[in-house]
Amino acid sequence: MQRTPPTPRGARANPALAQRAQSLRAFNRLYTRRIGVIGERVLDSPYSLAETRVLWELAHAADAPDAPSAPARAAPRGTAGTAGAGVTASTLAQTLGLDAGYLSRLLASLRRRGLVLASADREDRRRQHLRLSAAGRRAFAPLERRSQQQMSALLAPLSEAQQRELLAATERVGALLADTGPAQSRKAPAAAAAAEARDAPAAPLRLRPPVPGDMGWVVSRHGAIYAQEYGWDWRFEALVARIAADFIDRFEPKREACWIAERGTAGAAERLGCVFLVQARDETTGAVEPGTAQLRMLLVEAATRGQGLGKRLVDECERFARAHGYRRIRLWTNSVLLAARGIYEAAGYRLVAKEKHRSFGKQLVGETWELEL
Repeated sequence: MQRTPPTPRGARANPALAQRAQSLRAFNRLYTRRIGVIGERVLDSPYSLAETRVLWELAHAADAPDAPSAPARAAPRGTAGTAGAGVTASTLAQTLGLDAGYLSRLLASLRRRGLVLASADREDRRRQHLRLSAAGRRAFAPLERRSQQQMSALLAPLSEAQQRELLAATERVGALLADTGPAQSRKAPAAAAAAEARDAPAAPLRLRPPVPGDMGWVVSRHGAIYAQEYGWDWRFEALVARIAADFIDRFEPKREACWIAERGTAGAAERLGCVFLVQARDETTGAVEPGTAQLRMLLVEAATRGQGLGKRLVDECERFARAHGYRRIRLWTNSVLLAARGIYEAAGYRLVAKEKHRSFGKQLVGETWELEL
């Protein structure tokens, strides 16, 4: 059986959380009915949902070979000599969140039917590696085909825009729930983590120039994130809106740039961050300061932090500035933005000035940093 995570402390006393749980359960009932997993068997096959998922994991194991690597002699049914390929039962249990005893019974049934082979580990013969037999691969092939057909049929009635919206929503759900599973799943070894990643393959993170709709996102996310994380009021959002409008009105593509970071499948990408590089201007007259670029509005979504995106965006600004003949880059930030300050300092920026100010409903310390090119 599947392990059930404990109820979070205080969840029962939180009526809002209880209502949200009810809504999530309603969605679960809708979706499980739509994909046909309520019955005892899946996809018109003789296999249960749990058996089907075990077959999927073994079929997609990164190190699963097409045949035993070196069986020394004929092995009993359900074994594969001494070959060391495949995944272990403990890895499967962690990947699927299944009780070890229940998984053992599932595997025993699949082995009796000749669908799964086990091979002893060369270093520790008490540990066995599991993989699909030729019969197991033949049994799994129609399951894979029917599952693909089922999802295609689910998408087909939707318009192109609705399909993109649905895919974006599923990617977002996957990202939100990726690190909130039971403790044993979070502590799974690299092989289990890789198996989970295969369930929702992520497209590479890319940087691109802005398109219509991006500026609205930049303003909205700055306002929401800084309000949530620092308690800044909507006057900060107004400032970001003015900067974005000025960027559009004054834009000179040979001297200025904006990068939007995104990840996701075509048509369903999720924006994850941004940065702007503009010509520095005198705050009073608006006159351009020759040779000086200004880095503005660096933003990285919380779910993507710690993966090097902030550094990548800052590095892109430096690369552009050097290529276009700037002598220095200047930026203005605040002392409370510790992560951003760390990125700037690591990139070689120097703190050249600071001043106290009250803005956005908070008492702050503004800082000016510069990088000589």
